[in-house]
Amino acid sequence: MSAEKRIRRALLSVTDKTGLVELAQTLASFGVELVSTGGTARALREAGLAVRDISDLTGFPEMLDGRVKTLHPRVHGGLLYIRGNQEHEAAVAAHGIEPIDMVVVNLYAFEKTAAQPGVAFGHLIENIDIGGPSMVRSAAKNFEDVAIVTRVGDYAALAEELRATRGSLSRETRWRLARQAFATTAAYDSAIANTLDTIGEAPAPDAVAAADTAALPTTLRINFGLAQSLRYGENPHQRAALYADGSGLGIAGATQLQGKELSFNNLVDLDACWELAQEFEQPAVIIVKHTNPCGAATGATILEAYQKALACDPISAFGGVVGINRVVDGDAAGEIAKQFVEAIAAPGFTAEARERFAAKKNLRLVEVHSAAARPVVKHVSGGLLLQDADTGRVTEGELKVVTWRPPTAVELRSLLFAWRVAKHVKSNAIVYARDGQTVGVGAGQMSRVDAARFGAMKAVLPLAGSVAASDAFFPFPDGLEAVAAAGATAVIQPGGSVRDDEVIAAADKLGVAMVFTGIRHFRH
Repeated sequence: MSAEKRIRRALLSVTDKTGLVELAQTLASFGVELVSTGGTARALREAGLAVRDISDLTGFPEMLDGRVKTLHPRVHGGLLYIRGNQEHEAAVAAHGIEPIDMVVVNLYAFEKTAAQPGVAFGHLIENIDIGGPSMVRSAAKNFEDVAIVTRVGDYAALAEELRATRGSLSRETRWRLARQAFATTAAYDSAIANTLDTIGEAPAPDAVAAADTAALPTTLRINFGLAQSLRYGENPHQRAALYADGSGLGIAGATQLQGKELSFNNLVDLDACWELAQEFEQPAVIIVKHTNPCGAATGATILEAYQKALACDPISAFGGVVGINRVVDGDAAGEIAKQFVEAIAAPGFTAEARERFAAKKNLRLVEVHSAAARPVVKHVSGGLLLQDADTGRVTEGELKVVTWRPPTAVELRSLLFAWRVAKHVKSNAIVYARDGQTVGVGAGQMSRVDAARFGAMKAVLPLAGSVAASDAFFPFPDGLEAVAAAGATAVIQPGGSVRDDEVIAAADKLGVAMVFTGIRHFRH
């Protein structure tokens, strides 16, 4: 069997008509008969191409508002019969079935429809493609004889190969296209199943197809495409790659503007600092090392915020990753460029900032667009854990003052800042802060009192007059006493310990103001 197969008849039926005419023109130039449906046929005719209607091929009209047009033996027989197989050849000849050598199809935009606010359930159901996936699977199964094209991004390369071979495609190309095709239908079916799973009970056709946000999926289906192969994982002996959801959002969908290839650890750290930076409305800068912030600050400008963040722990910041919630300007870039930084994530960089960073050729600049919070997935042996994203926040009005002394207005602002940072520090976590600036971070300790002592030990800036945030309750007064001994005058914590009364009494004795949030932020 020849490795190359000549394309003599192609069936084109696409929702996204980008590049369609150019590909069809290339096919037609080699005498390929174009068979098409509905709007695709109309677009090709308007471009001056000769098109055969699918109804002429099948001998049967399109019907049921387009639900049935390619679901026919003369379509699937033409795709599935094995060329050169005598029994197959006799069967198609007996039934007047003509060979189809290529299918160009993309599916109804179900995910885009599902994402529309207020979409009617009936409209959502009508955007489930049936004929398209059926043709894709038939053509892909018979890749030895048929080429299946599901991605607009492949058109140019296919046209080039067709021109080079005067109308043929290689077995390697057909096999690659078949693998892509099955991945396309798998992702499409997963999107449908995931969406319908969230709706629960079927509403009336004209009712809004609203998701039941209280329910988790009965089956977890994950489909992410390979976005980038990485040199290695956390360590050189581990293989690694980045997979993305295709939205172009978040760290996985970010655009790298300069610098070396991003590593596995870079991506993990970039995600950590970017997520923390999004907690703040003011200009904010986060410096992360090994997923924990070693400096976080807000300021009137990005320059001021960076200077404050760096001052928290300049030693740990060496070789760190920076997350910024504003476009980086030239002044901030000039200051950041003085340090050794691995990577920077920001919504953008001015031309002056790009120019200042250009001299640091290894520095990775990453332009990121925010993504909506999504459920968090973690792997355990034999399975996966799924949980909601931790989007919990507390406002000043939700805090409960539990000590005889309430925090001052200045302390209160610092407490709320420290609480947002503590949410992104590995537990057990104690964060010391003052005036929109971390001054000590105790991260990932096995006991809370050790986290309090470690955060104080790491502090470079004065701790006197700072405040402290604890990501979970103090199980004993000793943690609170360690915080006060370090110089903190106010504490924010969830509360909920059986020894809360003892901890509150210790705070009152020490003159420390304390507020409860009623919510904790463990981070493992």
